[in-house]
Amino acid sequence: MNIPAELKYTNDHEWVRIEGNTATIGITDFAQSELGDIVFVDISTKGASLNAGDIFGTVEAVKTVSDLFLPITGTITELNPGLESNPEALNQDPYGEGWMVKVSIDPNADTSELLDADTYKALIGV
Repeated sequence: MNIPAELKYTNDHEWVRIEGNTATIGITDFAQSELGDIVFVDISTKGASLNAGDIFGTVEAVKTVSDLFLPITGTITELNPGLESNPEALNQDPYGEGWMVKVSIDPNADTSELLDADTYKALIGV
């Protein structure tokens, strides 16, 4: 199970890479393995200002549809254009080509709920 130490994680199995006031967000290796083969990603929230915990899209696997929860308050500034034609990138490279959105972090955003890699590993029993 790949859980990069430099990222932050959520209880809902999203990962966050914070660079300055921008957060790149995706689903974890654990999440994609639990979902199975991902066949469709629906994210239509570009430009939306959302709070941490708000739903920003859905991911559809062969057997289920799962909501995606924004881990940090901010405005969605970019969607991964490759996911429309290649949703399986979430399975193949969840921390690279499988990123989902970029968010301009709200100056008052609370990041204290984000988990470090060791805490996330404990959460999923790795």
